[in-house]
Amino acid sequence: MRPTGWFQVAWSADVGPEQVHRMRYFGRDLVAWRGQSGRVTVMEAYCEHLGAHLGYGGTVIEDTIQCPFHGWQWNEAGRNVCIPYEERPNLGRRIRTYPTVECNEAIYLWHDVERREPWFDVPDVFAAWDDGVTAEDYHSCQPDSTLLDPGLELHPQYVLENGVDFAHFKYVHKVPIIPQFTRQEFEEPLAYVDFTIAFEGEPGSIEEVDSGVEAIDCGIGLAVTKSWGMIDNRTALAVTPVDDRTCDLRFSVWIGRDHSVGEQESAAAAVKAARSVIAQVEADIVIWSHQKYADPAALARGEYPGFTALRRWAQQFYPADERIHQ
Repeated sequence: MRPTGWFQVAWSADVGPEQVHRMRYFGRDLVAWRGQSGRVTVMEAYCEHLGAHLGYGGTVIEDTIQCPFHGWQWNEAGRNVCIPYEERPNLGRRIRTYPTVECNEAIYLWHDVERREPWFDVPDVFAAWDDGVTAEDYHSCQPDSTLLDPGLELHPQYVLENGVDFAHFKYVHKVPIIPQFTRQEFEEPLAYVDFTIAFEGEPGSIEEVDSGVEAIDCGIGLAVTKSWGMIDNRTALAVTPVDDRTCDLRFSVWIGRDHSVGEQESAAAAVKAARSVIAQVEADIVIWSHQKYADPAALARGEYPGFTALRRWAQQFYPADERIHQ
């Protein structure tokens, strides 16, 4: 599993000021560290000197990371800038670093096997719909409105295809009426999927449903959503390959502030609402983590347009020899 795109490797809260955070993704040991400037760097974990792991005893010195073995310091570009017992650094050695952005209270890494620079951006869960809201209108997803499910045996595309699978909502999520899709656009690196949905009540017909979800897929590793007509929430669902078999899944939920009550009461209600949203994803995970990918799939007539359009669109994010469908 070596897809191209942006993939969440941590939440921002996981990497505090001048901290070093260990992780493993795409079959490589990595570290994330936050310099004095506040910026986060993600790089491969091993010092180019004698191979010490920077995540075990490495320290942040201003805007460099210092190796615990011999004190060599490496900057945000992975360049050696100091050998404490030599007059000059080793300018010929460099630790591989990855393009990194912080958005949605998360840290995203750009992965591309050909090491090309990013050609699309991570959508901001508040600004992406240009509807005037800001992060101040919502309770933070940290610390109580997130889900981390590590080491799942699934592929990111299983999760992405869930967004066009209208029939599963009735059987997995127990919705009273199967959703109706109002927008499915798979043309650019960002895809758009909007649909009506109702989790409560018994509307007489789909025309009576007055709530829904608008989703933006950012490559195959990240989807952000906005809900309307029900719980005021924004979400980010991220699936990141650990190795060729497993992925870590992260889900973040932001609930709108209720200004009719006090902050403490609003925050408590937000956590409760977020847990109900997370429970819906947990129901999906049971399916995804035991799923065998079907290609070609035995699609029903109504399923065919959404699935085939998405699978065709997703091919752009794979190396030619690794596409999971033709």
